Amino acid sequence: MNKDLRLTIGAELRAQQPQGQTPEDAKQQPDDKQPDKQQDKTIEGYALLFNSPSKDLGGFTEVIDPKALDNVDLSNVIMLDQHDYSKPLASVKAGTLKLDTDEKGLHFVATLDDSVSYASDTYANVKSGNVDSMSFRFDVDDGGDEFTQDEQGKIVRTIKQVKDLFEISSVTVAAYDDSNVKVDKRSYEEFLNNKGEKQDMTKQTIIDPAENGEARSFDQYVRSQGEVRDGLTTEGNGVLIPAEVVTPIFKSKKGTNRLSDYATVKQVSVGQGSYPIAKNDPSKVLATKAENAAIADLDPEVTGVEFKTQTRANKIYLSQELIDDDAINFSAEIASQMQKLVDNTDNAQIVAKLKTLSPVVVKSVDAIKQAKNTKLDPSLQPVVVVNQSAFNWLDTQKDSEGRYLMSEDIQSATGRSLFGLPVVELSDAQLPNIDGTKFPMYIGDLSETIAVFRRNQVTTKWQQFDSYSQGLAIMLRNDYQFIDKTATVALTIDTSK
Repeated sequence: MNKDLRLTIGAELRAQQPQGQTPEDAKQQPDDKQPDKQQDKTIEGYALLFNSPSKDLGGFTEVIDPKALDNVDLSNVIMLDQHDYSKPLASVKAGTLKLDTDEKGLHFVATLDDSVSYASDTYANVKSGNVDSMSFRFDVDDGGDEFTQDEQGKIVRTIKQVKDLFEISSVTVAAYDDSNVKVDKRSYEEFLNNKGEKQDMTKQTIIDPAENGEARSFDQYVRSQGEVRDGLTTEGNGVLIPAEVVTPIFKSKKGTNRLSDYATVKQVSVGQGSYPIAKNDPSKVLATKAENAAIADLDPEVTGVEFKTQTRANKIYLSQELIDDDAINFSAEIASQMQKLVDNTDNAQIVAKLKTLSPVVVKSVDAIKQAKNTKLDPSLQPVVVVNQSAFNWLDTQKDSEGRYLMSEDIQSATGRSLFGLPVVELSDAQLPNIDGTKFPMYIGDLSETIAVFRRNQVTTKWQQFDSYSQGLAIMLRNDYQFIDKTATVALTIDTSK
């Protein structure tokens, strides 16, 4: 599940003039008779607009259907300044943010606390016109969007149903860029490959007979787990699975402790190769150029990361009687569990990489802070990865005034942050202790540390007619490699006396 970020151009963002407590207060009064109470200031506008085409998002434009917000829970929506969660402006829960939909879009009125400096600055910037756009963060579940193509070949993605609306924000930059366009391209690619026509997965062939002169049934492919086909293997070959087959049917909830969300994930079209990944060297700067002088050459900071994907797969057969007679959708439950195996596999492989790093033994929070401050480049964006035991130890540490060191953080998966860094908690089973008093801990930017190479993932089900059963299978072809080991520091928390 991607959390998409969109800008709303023409948001009609405006600041309302503060009003007095009574009609008489609004009249001009002598300075010594002005009310003592500072009046609240409000801003209003549209957080999102219906049927308003976006800019090009990479081959298609996007519109939001007027019914896309039907049945969406808006009770937890907050308003931020520049998408900064440390700068909340208003919230529905606190009663300072009012949201309502009309024929134009999602209208809002936010009451700002004038005693908060950045809220006052936001009001002033809106009033002056320096800030005149809005943005919103949302996600769309499978089936919540639709792609269409007109006679001129223009493709439009229509958001039919929003799943969650997380926050709205006043923003300065009124343009789409890579930082706010994070569309899940799976449904877009499926549309291009299938020309908008849904296909029956049980009848899909792995190789198109018209193009390749041979056909293989999907059932045969699943039975061989995608590796063996009439004596042929995938070793050393190129593209095996056409895009229309690589379509996840089952999708589980986004895992709150899924490490692949923090790593660099690259989709690859072959099973083995070298992938160039750009790095950032803070010491590299642009060279000074004299007038009419030639521009100096620049060596690109690109690392070729070698990868070789492996196939990991499982399947299960369920009797049709069990499926027919059970009061719940047992097949869907099992499929959901199988999908979670993908997240568990990602975690296990990433943890296996991290465990090869040489740890620094620390016995105090100060030592942890010193390792983080001295061993990591300050330009990185680290997270803290711990197991249950380490999390519990950190969660009980206090400063000299008796205040807990870990603080609440709504952006963190665990709701906690350490030194302002999000904390990701794994189970002790996934990340075991060294012994009863030594706990593992990693602080680093996983996107700069580890690359996950995804060749493809197939999750599917089929009917096994001869045994009156239903088959479920999941196949994953991934590899996990280091990009830069220095982007993460490994620690061992020694709590022994």
